[in-house]
Amino acid sequence: MTVTMRFPFPSAPLQREVVEVAAGVFWTRLALPYRLNHVNVYLIEDGPEWTLVDAGVDSPATRADWNNIIGTVLASRPVTRVLVTHFHPDHMGAAGWLCRTLGAPLLMTRGEYAMSRSMHATPRREISALYRTLYRTNGLEEECVSKLLSSGHDYISNVGAPPEEFTPIAAGDVLQIGGRAFRVLTGGGHAPEQAMLYQPDEGFLICADQVLARISPNVSVLAVEPHGDPLRVYLKSLQELGGQVPEGVLALPGHDLPFYGLHSRIDELRRHHETRCAMIEDACHQRPMTATELVPFVFGRQFGYQQLGFAITETLAHVNMLLGEQRLTQEAGPHHAVFRTV
Repeated sequence: MTVTMRFPFPSAPLQREVVEVAAGVFWTRLALPYRLNHVNVYLIEDGPEWTLVDAGVDSPATRADWNNIIGTVLASRPVTRVLVTHFHPDHMGAAGWLCRTLGAPLLMTRGEYAMSRSMHATPRREISALYRTLYRTNGLEEECVSKLLSSGHDYISNVGAPPEEFTPIAAGDVLQIGGRAFRVLTGGGHAPEQAMLYQPDEGFLICADQVLARISPNVSVLAVEPHGDPLRVYLKSLQELGGQVPEGVLALPGHDLPFYGLHSRIDELRRHHETRCAMIEDACHQRPMTATELVPFVFGRQFGYQQLGFAITETLAHVNMLLGEQRLTQEAGPHHAVFRTV
């Protein structure tokens, strides 16, 4: 039976406040310099020690918050590991600093660690060149491209150097934390191999950004893989997650509030993306359109430069899935790729 979504914690922790959300599992928030202005991190008692899940961006403010948590909540008890769910700056950013400060190993899936290392190893000019080509091919004018690239795509500014070594985790692994068995689940689409932690006996799931309660996780095409189909991967991962975890679990997400009603939310997300696909089909039935022209049809609004890149690449994720399903076809316009309904 589908459970109506509900929120057992009506408000989020204040800055440096910590809330116990399950026995020995604590939730706090770290500030982010983005429109989405926070990330949830979790502290799990591991006997006389601790396991940390996610790290926030690497900034003086984040380090100060962690130092406060280490000295108060953790009571200077040892940290056995820092588990990072995926490579995005708001989750990976301060992990290297935390691991070096605490003398703790980093746990990540191979796909997420490799992506973070790759982002650090690739010069910013090369990443910018790839995105310049992607944006120009999909209808964004050069002046807009230059402004967009000057305001984003700087991974290293928010992510410290990853540890040189890490401990890989994979789907199906079981981690013993505080005498409890946590099963590792993984999901794709939002990130290559995002890790989640499921504790079946007590019925909770640390689901990172794979399922969020009130916003749709960003699912975008990467410039290095312009014809990729991350939305198909994401929707398949949602279906698999619904089959692996029962409806009654407490979902502990990477943003917003913990919630009950995981299957209800999965169904909502799947409907949400199908609605966006239908909007794209309707728009492309009127006339051939570029991905940039499709953005207001998909999102219902215009974006500033900082968010426009995400909007275009997420629109492309929907377009690429529709192309794969032969619901759209691509044509070479005079200057840009355009799409029309079949």
